[in-house]
Amino acid sequence: MKLDIGGEQEIKVNQDRLWQALNDPEMLSKCVPGCKEMIETTQDAYKVTLELKVAAVGGSFEGEIALSDKQAPEVCRISVSGEGTLGHGTGDAMFQIIPDGPNRCKLKYEGKGEIGGLVAGVGQRVLGGVSKHLIKRFFKALDSELNTVPIP
Repeated sequence: MKLDIGGEQEIKVNQDRLWQALNDPEMLSKCVPGCKEMIETTQDAYKVTLELKVAAVGGSFEGEIALSDKQAPEVCRISVSGEGTLGHGTGDAMFQIIPDGPNRCKLKYEGKGEIGGLVAGVGQRVLGGVSKHLIKRFFKALDSELNTVPIP
């Protein structure tokens, strides 16, 4: 089953600070919903373990995340793949950070994924809603971390 995501989010930090956060595995492990472990395997590549639960459905997943096509501090591609108790999936997304004031920027994202296994049986409409929910949780956690962690 194919899944498309996209949107934009206002972030209340400058472009460089957001770029640093999105390229920091420690920061990402705190913000990615259900992330239990994120281990760097090579530069810009990570092994991840997730435990996700949305409503009554939950499961564990193991996978890989890779960052590429970086044009600091504006553009980055993220590729993901993984499998777990509820199925498997792959995906690719582009992020663009656009300054929008002295301490504010917009993060635009667009991606596509392919999901299979048991989780694909719930249908695209439900998965779209779950994806939006997880993205919202990521941005809420990112905002919280950015506003509580001191700027290096």
